[in-house]
Amino acid sequence: MMEASSIIDIGQSSDKGSKDENQDSFGVLLPDSPSLEQKGIAIVIADGVSGCDAGKLASESCVKSLLSDYYCTPDSWTVKTSVQKVLMATNRWMLGVAQQDAHQQKGLATTLSALIVKSSTVHLFHIGDTRIYRIRQGKMQLLTTDHRFWASKEKNYLTRAMGIDSQLEIDYSNFLLEEGDTFLLTTDGVSEFTNDATMLQLVSDNANNLDRAAREITSKALQNGSDDNVTCQLVRFNHPPQVSDQEIYRKLTELPFPPELNAGMILDGYRIERELHASSKTQLYLATDEDTGAQVVIKTPSINYVDDPVFLDMFVQEEWVGRRITNNHVLDIIEQTRPRHFLYFVSSYIEGQTLRHWMNDNPTPSLHDVRGIVRQIARGLRAFHHQEMIHQDLKPENIIIDTQGTVKIIDFGSTKVAGIEEIATPIQRLDLLGTQLYTAPEYFQGLPASSRSDAFSLAVICYEMLTGALPFGPKYGVKPLSKLSYASVMTFNQDIPLWADEALRKATQLNPSHRYNEISEFIHDLSHPNSAFLNLVHRPLIERNPIAVWKGLAAISLIANAIFSIAHVMP
Repeated sequence: MMEASSIIDIGQSSDKGSKDENQDSFGVLLPDSPSLEQKGIAIVIADGVSGCDAGKLASESCVKSLLSDYYCTPDSWTVKTSVQKVLMATNRWMLGVAQQDAHQQKGLATTLSALIVKSSTVHLFHIGDTRIYRIRQGKMQLLTTDHRFWASKEKNYLTRAMGIDSQLEIDYSNFLLEEGDTFLLTTDGVSEFTNDATMLQLVSDNANNLDRAAREITSKALQNGSDDNVTCQLVRFNHPPQVSDQEIYRKLTELPFPPELNAGMILDGYRIERELHASSKTQLYLATDEDTGAQVVIKTPSINYVDDPVFLDMFVQEEWVGRRITNNHVLDIIEQTRPRHFLYFVSSYIEGQTLRHWMNDNPTPSLHDVRGIVRQIARGLRAFHHQEMIHQDLKPENIIIDTQGTVKIIDFGSTKVAGIEEIATPIQRLDLLGTQLYTAPEYFQGLPASSRSDAFSLAVICYEMLTGALPFGPKYGVKPLSKLSYASVMTFNQDIPLWADEALRKATQLNPSHRYNEISEFIHDLSHPNSAFLNLVHRPLIERNPIAVWKGLAAISLIANAIFSIAHVMP
């Protein structure tokens, strides 16, 4: 991997000008690996609103919170989610401080513009009238829009800023970074008194010394009569902040595959008890931690995939995902404290059975029992979705019920992580990773997956528990979607109320926009009659229970034929 210092060149200059105090704040954070790859480089500038006594505190607080708190957000979150949550939290804090000091009439307000450069993508955030320009191939482009209202030629008002409204509206955009891109960030004390051509020329004249270029720009603004604080930042990207192909493959292969494991063998302090499961891709072993005596499960990759970077990436990511989710309904991945000499990971041992086995043992469960299981699965899924992760392979085989009745989601090898998807990689990521019968239809159409995709899989599992069948039949995933139709639960189970059937119908809509927005809505409607569904009691019987209709028609036909036959034989 290239040295972080070689990625960017920085130039900065700030002066209070004619003001008594410099209320501008700015900063650049170039983290070390792995934060550099997972979170990127942060660049921010803020200008405390001059009408507020605490403008300096406001700008400094916003810059410091963004440069620190952003890197504390989950790595699984997208840049957009992370920054917006940080800024909204900071905004709430500013409003709270202002409210506490209301008697002193000290408001906290500031404009803010920021760039997060992660992998090969630039993420831009903007509130107020600080500015961000991009210089590319000798041309300069303004990337932000001033949030000002001009009442007249002389009078204008700031319409957006941090700390003035509980409803924070943030401009966001993203674009690909090109090698050599230079970003110029200024406060209004510079941009209102220095034209674009002049700033571009000064950057060009001082291309080898960006600090000098920044000083020249702020000095020019003051010479032109700026009566405000003046701040200028320049950041030039010599290389995108991403890991090289060689580095990625090195990380994936730095640990060798473990040898074939047999009972009694010791692996990094774990004593192998027995093999639990083996497939063409992985093996699971029951083991005992010799330090603690705890029973654990060791998952190892199959030697068949030793030269497959796609598989290796998925295997490594499965542990990464599990380590970031703590929930009673999700399998616990154990953090190892001893040195690891082979490629594997360790999870807690769950004594119990898969949901598939439970379904085989309970072919006609009550709606109450099914709801209890579905509700627990939903809690586990929400833990994934809170981290901006999509499980993508929810099926009865990937759900375990322990001896206490607690339901847990397992197997994170197919999980899609929004934050990781933002990182450019030479490894080809697979889009369709789930099991066909439980996979949401958008995967087959090449459309983006979402939390609604997991909710679809959950609803299919619920349907199967209640009926022993699938909502679109066994040929789902094979037949064209246009030829599929939902089969009412009451076709198979007359004890299910109409409103519960309608909840399942909505949750399994082929169009994701027609499903529930949140899993919690589905769980609620599965337990409480939705008035909108109760109004559907007059739905034609052919739609509610087509099999019963056809059976009835067949019976009527037989009776009619019999009567017709008798009528013809009677004298």
